[in-house]
This record gives sequence, C-alpha cells and structure tokens, in this order.
Amino acid sequence: MKFNTKTIHAGQEPEKTSGAVMPPVFHTSTYVQKAPNEHQGYDYARVGNPTRTALEKLIAGLEEADECACFSSGVAAIDAILKTLKPGDHVISTNDLYGGTYRLFTQVFEPYGIRFSFVNMTNLDEIEAAFTEKTKLVWIETPTNPLLRIIDIRKTAQMSKERGALSVVDNTFASPYLQQPLLLGADAVMHSTTKYLGGHSDVVGGAVASSDKYFMEKIRFQVKTTGAVPGPMDSYLVLRGIKTLHLRVERSVENAKKIADFLNNHPRVGIVHYPGLSNHPQHKLAADQMNDFGAMVSFSMKDDTMEKAIDVMKKTRLFVLAESLGGVESLVSHPASMTHGSIPKNIREKAGLKDSLIRLSVGVEDADDLIEDLEQSL
Repeated sequence: MKFNTKTIHAGQEPEKTSGAVMPPVFHTSTYVQKAPNEHQGYDYARVGNPTRTALEKLIAGLEEADECACFSSGVAAIDAILKTLKPGDHVISTNDLYGGTYRLFTQVFEPYGIRFSFVNMTNLDEIEAAFTEKTKLVWIETPTNPLLRIIDIRKTAQMSKERGALSVVDNTFASPYLQQPLLLGADAVMHSTTKYLGGHSDVVGGAVASSDKYFMEKIRFQVKTTGAVPGPMDSYLVLRGIKTLHLRVERSVENAKKIADFLNNHPRVGIVHYPGLSNHPQHKLAADQMNDFGAMVSFSMKDDTMEKAIDVMKKTRLFVLAESLGGVESLVSHPASMTHGSIPKNIREKAGLKDSLIRLSVGVEDADDLIEDLEQSL
C-alpha cells in the first residue's frame, strides 16, 4: 500500500457495531466487564480508548512501525521516553533543537541524575566523541528546529546500535510523508501530533512509534501509570487531520521552495536556512533521506539585528505571528524569544541561533500571495 493510500486506510476498519466509515468518538471513562478482567479489550479510558486506538494504528502504519502510543502533547511523549531511563544514564542530543525539549532535558531530568551532551550532530565525529559507557539514548531531531540542519539518521542510528544505545528521531518537522526514520534504522520515532499530523492548529497531542516490543512495553507502562493521554475528541481531530496529510504537506512544500528561492535572492535578506537550497550544507543528505525538503524556512536579514527582525515580523499580514507550525495557515515566529526562549542566550548563540533569526511555517495559501506579503514586510 502506497503512502497516500495509507493516510486513509492504514489500520482502519469500519466501526463494527454500525459500519461507520470514520471511527466514532468514544466519550467514556470506563467499560463494562462480564467478570473481573473479562472485557472486550478495554477496561479504563486512561489505558485505552477505541478512538485513540484507531489513531495509534494509523500513525504506526504511516511510520512502518508495529506499534504506536499516543499522548496528550509532544512533550508528554518525550517525557515518557526519558522515563525509560534511570539515574546515571547518559543522553546525546543535537545542540539545535526545540526549546521545550531542551527545557525538559535540563530542568526536569538533569536534577534526577540523567546526564546530557548537546553536540553538533551534523558532525558524526562529535557524536562519536560524545558516547560514554553510560550512553543509553541518542536524541535525533532532523530537520532541526529552527536552523533546519539535517542529521544523518542511518549513520547515527548505526553508531548508536553498535554502542548499545537507543536511537529516537523527533520527526515532527518532516512528518511521515517526508521522512520515515524507522526505515533508515532508527529504533523509535516521536511526533508532536499538534503539528503536521493534526494540521489545523486546533488540537494538541503527541505520539511514539516503534517496532521494538520491549521499548513499547515501557512506553505503554508510562501511558497507564502517568496518564498523559489524549482525549477521544483530540484523537479524532488528529485522525481527521491525517486524512489530508499528503495533500497539505505537498502543497506547503511547493510553497516553501518558492519562498526560499525568493528570500535567497532578496537584497535585504542575509542567510536563508532551507534544505532544498543547493547551497544548504546538508542539501545532498536531505535529498537522500527525505522524500522532499519540508515546509519550514528560517532566515535572517543582512541588517542582522533583533530589532530589524521584529520589525519585519510585525508587518506581515498573511504570515500570522504565533508559536507552533504545520497548520494550513502560514505562521511567522521569533525563536529566540518564543519557541526557544527557555534556552539561555549563550547556549543558543553557541549553537548558531541568533536573536535575529526569523522562522516561517509555510502553509497552503497561494504562494504568490505569501511572497507578496513577505515583500511588503521586508
């Protein structure tokens, strides 16, 4: 079954009691049992819900995974993964990553004895040098947020496997339509389903998918024990969003390429970060491990100041100034003060994230209108 068909049919069957084509929204907190522990697969809604199950089967199918567990948010999914570790364990992560992930790693898990090394993961030598005998997890975010760097999933996953560490890919920026990390050798994949999977900026959620049965047993334990689960309506909204994933992302990527070219040739624009540009440092790698280059673009002005960046963002009309990404509407944001504000300034700048950077999430509007909007704001 090809991907476009999977978005509609993977793991999906008509509802058994009525024949409904779309999975019903099961608003229930508990389920009847014929005798203690004798039920129809569900006993309590924190542990499982039929609407959530339909979503989990669909995401597993898209990611070529045996199993998927869904959560109430992307960071809840990351939290569950980190809780499979124990004090003294070591994690290698990219130094260019979502600010909420960095905050969770350093402010929640470091005090409990989990150690982290943040390195430039586009450099395989830096990854190799960071391994210790305590390394249990390698956190791969690619394309990275917000500098759109590309990490070699195949080689990093292989390196991790040889050293007995689990490799997990945050696939949020790419979505399964553009990148399937498990087929590249990664052990598990994580999503903020709030973004491209949901796709309409109306729901918050997360997911973890893997074919590693032992790992997924640990993740399911977190679902049951800590309970950060999506409600049935949240699950339904993501399910509905995924049905048009391929259509939305295809259009957004088409728009992003035009916008990246426009910015790259604009006299007032300095550096443009987009893997689809031939001058991107990892352009060839992106072309190899991704089906296309994504719909996220970041850039800075030649007048490389925070004041100039904010001035540009305040003047956009179609690009709405807001956090998040991956919706049908185009968004503009200021990573240093918004999505990455929890990362100390010196750490941000060491990784290459300046206060002057502007990040775009390109939507499905007409590309000419979006370019006109950027033209007038610039």
